[in-house]
Amino acid sequence: MRNVILMTLVLFITQSTFAQVTHEIFESFKLQERRNVSYYFPEDYTPEKKYPLIVVLDAEYLFDQVVANAKFYSRFEGMPQVIIVGIDQSKDDLRWDDCAFEEASGLPAEKGKSFYEFIGMEIVPYLDLTYSTAPFRMFIGYDITANFGNYFLFKDRSFFNAFISIAPHLAPEMEIRVPERLMAMEQQIFYHLIAGGGKPATGNEIKLLDQNLRKVDKPSIHYSFDAYPESNEVSVVTYGLGKAWEKMFEVFKPISPKQYREEILTSDEPAFKYLEDKYNTIEELFGFRKSVSLNDIMAIYAATRKKDDFESLKPLSDLCKKEYPETMLGFFFEGEYYEQLGEAKKALRTFEKAFGMQEIDFLTKELALEKIDAIKADFGY
Repeated sequence: MRNVILMTLVLFITQSTFAQVTHEIFESFKLQERRNVSYYFPEDYTPEKKYPLIVVLDAEYLFDQVVANAKFYSRFEGMPQVIIVGIDQSKDDLRWDDCAFEEASGLPAEKGKSFYEFIGMEIVPYLDLTYSTAPFRMFIGYDITANFGNYFLFKDRSFFNAFISIAPHLAPEMEIRVPERLMAMEQQIFYHLIAGGGKPATGNEIKLLDQNLRKVDKPSIHYSFDAYPESNEVSVVTYGLGKAWEKMFEVFKPISPKQYREEILTSDEPAFKYLEDKYNTIEELFGFRKSVSLNDIMAIYAATRKKDDFESLKPLSDLCKKEYPETMLGFFFEGEYYEQLGEAKKALRTFEKAFGMQEIDFLTKELALEKIDAIKADFGY
């Protein structure tokens, strides 16, 4: 099936060299027309990694801002690196044809059905086959194009895992249908609704949609809402996207001081389980295993000391040997584990191994030597 889809795609490359952003004319079999499409790839893109995919409509208006936010947040570990595809829709008001809906039914009009297939059967499959994409996909739209994203929820399994809906121009009954669909779905869905943009005519529908979405009480549905009543159609995007990234990728970010205080220290479970659950969730959501950050390791280490949870030191040390094999982390934490168990000989040998490895963070050879000397003094070695 995928090979058949590929044969229907003809791409005219306007830039011959690989760059962060490329622009193409995509000849669509589904639409029977040629469309301007833009792609963003991380500078250090490599097929060895997996990249979530973001589809952006109204690309002339939204693409650059989405790219800027993605670059900023991924640089500081606020989100994974992503591939972004933007579809131009401003010329000849294509957006209103692409995303048109029937007033009676609220469902896509004839051109809208073809545009739905253009995204789901041409654009995304092309990127999945050509580049190293992860299973996690996000949809971003504004006004009429934001409403169009909701139609991907009408399947048993949504084509997208995350939606940023900016000041949507809602089709009839969408404020009821979207919550109903989310309530019926079994997969993890992130849905961020943004109100504002100088569109008071749609304010009541958005307010009702927000009220109904707040009633969707399912662990797999992650809903958030922001309102910018004083914003215009430009500033609502600037305000809204940054806040949306914060909420969409909360689990991907390093452990914060607040999480450390309010979630890790107050939990009755072992500190290491928090770290394990966090990275398992990231893998489940985004489809790839994220390397464990030094920040997170040190947060869990601090928690083991604060909670007298020395049993967490052993799995933490095993993890560090895999993630930071050239450094002292793994053997130092293992040495402390044996020290807490009262196994002095094992602790001594382990700290000696740590002494011979690279220093990292606060772990220095001097500190390892202090541990070694203290054990020798206490036990007369």
